[in-house]
Amino acid sequence: MPRAGLNQQIVVREAARLADEVGYDKLTLAALANRLGVALPSLYKHVKGADALAQKLSALVTAEIADEMTTAAAGRSGEDALRAVADAYRSYARRHPGRFPAAQRVPDPADPAHVAAGARAVGVVYAILSGYGIGGDAAVDGVRMFRAAVHGFASLEVAGDFGLPREVDRSFERMIAALGVAFRSWPAPEAAGVE
Repeated sequence: MPRAGLNQQIVVREAARLADEVGYDKLTLAALANRLGVALPSLYKHVKGADALAQKLSALVTAEIADEMTTAAAGRSGEDALRAVADAYRSYARRHPGRFPAAQRVPDPADPAHVAAGARAVGVVYAILSGYGIGGDAAVDGVRMFRAAVHGFASLEVAGDFGLPREVDRSFERMIAALGVAFRSWPAPEAAGVE
């Protein structure tokens, strides 16, 4: 890969590819510099260090996931949208097991693109919840529930942490069906003891 024209975007995209090959926990600035064919100090012209690279990689991954979730939700509502978006999220994790863990990071308020990508991803889930009649503070709870379930499942799956003798796809399907039941029967704020 020629070094002329190396910029932050190229560095971050190459870091994502490298993470998918070696794993997120093995992604280092030294390995990335070697991959790009530059001296380690040269990387600092494009990223200020390992933490800055992790933040930029998180922004990229969040944007990619938001794009896939948005595409999956298009023209769908209710459980059809819930299933399609959850499937898209899981599919992304399976295709990109190395970069996927970067999605765990909270968007940096100083990075408008990262904040916007996070808002788009969350917005898709808010729209799904709205279809179930869940809004306001209850929707925040619903978004957290969706993320805990789907992100948690995908994280465990790509890490190879499901060892019980049952088909993983079936377990995922049951979980999404259970989320649909939970969202359809979401308690009213008064019934939940919330003012």
